[in-house]
Amino acid sequence: MARLQLSKSSLSRQTASLKTYKQFLPSLDLKRQELMTQRARAVQVLARTREEIERNMHAIAEELPMLSNDKVDLRDLVNIKSVDLGRESIMGAHLPVLSEVQVEIRSYSFLAKPHWVDRVAEKLKEMIILRLRVQVEERRVELLDDAVRIITQRVNLFDKVLIPRARENIRRIKIYLSDAERAAVINAKLAKNKRLQQVES
Repeated sequence: MARLQLSKSSLSRQTASLKTYKQFLPSLDLKRQELMTQRARAVQVLARTREEIERNMHAIAEELPMLSNDKVDLRDLVNIKSVDLGRESIMGAHLPVLSEVQVEIRSYSFLAKPHWVDRVAEKLKEMIILRLRVQVEERRVELLDDAVRIITQRVNLFDKVLIPRARENIRRIKIYLSDAERAAVINAKLAKNKRLQQVES
């Protein structure tokens, strides 16, 4: 770190820096609060999607107990055709958004499969979409966590390091300049007294 210059120009630089830090801090803190609010919302959305998956699992278990019949081949019944991810920017954090999911139910012989396979295919399609939503929502929470951590570090840097350091530097410079001014006055008085004594003798 550069050595602090104890001068009037350094004092004006430190005062300007302190003013700038104080101007930036409230906007940084507002950004941090907004990101924390968005993170809390994202966590709630994720929790609701997970609850929806749980409800679907229970509903499937109750509605389709015949799924335990492993003689009916359900492999490749449902396939993901395409997943379209968008992007959303919240306070500088770029978050994924699940725009569209196309899930394909493969055609099968209605004579070769029991009638309940139709319902299974629908439920599998729902579950695939829900699981993709969970993945995207988990990623959103992770990215918002990172954004909150970074902005909190910046807020702390301004609040706990830069502003106190600038205040301390200003205090030190003012004390030094005040002492230097007092010393100059005393030296001037001493020089004046010395000249008076020389004139008298």
